[in-house]
Amino acid sequence: MEKLTISAIKADIGAVGGHTKPSKEVLEEVIKTVKSNKDIIEDFYVGFCGDDIHIIMTHFNGINNPKVHKIAFDAFLNATEIAKNQGLYGAGQDILKTAFSGNIKGMGPGIAEMEFVERPNEAVIVFPADKTEPGAFNLPLYYAFIEVSRSPGLILSPSMRKGVKFVIMDVSYTEKDKIIELYTPENYIDIASLLFNPHRFVVESIWLRENNEPIVSVSTTRLHNIAGRYVGKDDPIMIVRAQKPFLATEEICSVFAIAHYVGGDTRGSHNMALMPVKLNSQASTYLCNPMVSCIVMSIKNGKITSYIDGFDDPIFDEIRRKASEKSFYMREQGFIMPAMLPMEEIEYTALKEKIEELEKKFTTR
Repeated sequence: MEKLTISAIKADIGAVGGHTKPSKEVLEEVIKTVKSNKDIIEDFYVGFCGDDIHIIMTHFNGINNPKVHKIAFDAFLNATEIAKNQGLYGAGQDILKTAFSGNIKGMGPGIAEMEFVERPNEAVIVFPADKTEPGAFNLPLYYAFIEVSRSPGLILSPSMRKGVKFVIMDVSYTEKDKIIELYTPENYIDIASLLFNPHRFVVESIWLRENNEPIVSVSTTRLHNIAGRYVGKDDPIMIVRAQKPFLATEEICSVFAIAHYVGGDTRGSHNMALMPVKLNSQASTYLCNPMVSCIVMSIKNGKITSYIDGFDDPIFDEIRRKASEKSFYMREQGFIMPAMLPMEEIEYTALKEKIEELEKKFTTR
């Protein structure tokens, strides 16, 4: 059977008055460009989370397809011109290269892709995040696919009982992708040993052990590894397949109720609680609180037949309050760690340079 591909590509190409949200005109230009390429793709969805625009495309061209990638690249490039004309902040920030070479990877935008034979009832969830890094998904994925007390499908689903394969990337390695494959249940301690450091080790994908069906795909781009300088946090996007034979939609979405602390925030150098927000929410002006949204889709014959906002729910109103409270507590810590990230994760160089200068003035006694 022909395999369906889902490509979720995101980029920050400019926002109103700071890192808030894209303008209406920028968003319309992205939609216009994607829509003009319906001969290549089957369907699409365009939205934003904070200042990042995400393009979700369904097609039958496979992963890493140059034509599909170029649709997103052209959409972002065209909209960047509008962002520049409007004087939007950070216009074209995530477009680090302007000459398309056949693959959008390594050019700035983040991308998660997945290829599979479509089920009769294909349920797919896409999680765009803003003001944080790819490792922000480490803990939710650990809880969903390893922690039985939080995810009953691990023992109730016959397929999930057989375990999954975690593909974990070392994102500190800049020459090429450096990955390790580990399996549940026997390697769960080893998986935990890596995921404890979300700044370095990141879940790239998860696969059903029973038949190697893809379940999860996460964008793992680290912009400062590409650009050689700070150009913004990586603002990842994740695709997750839900329902039989995988985990239930509720089991996947509920792990975001922890509102766990993640790296990101204003200037990308602090820890704050990850807040589940409604679709097309602007970034918070309270220190750019890290955020994640949730698009729950049904797909049939390659078409996105319908979708809902997974976090537009009274329960998640309570979780948003919880995330706010946790962020308030952390920021009361001021500039002292753990409110700020470890020195190796501080993206702006002024503090590093000053400490290096002061280190030379230390004396022994």
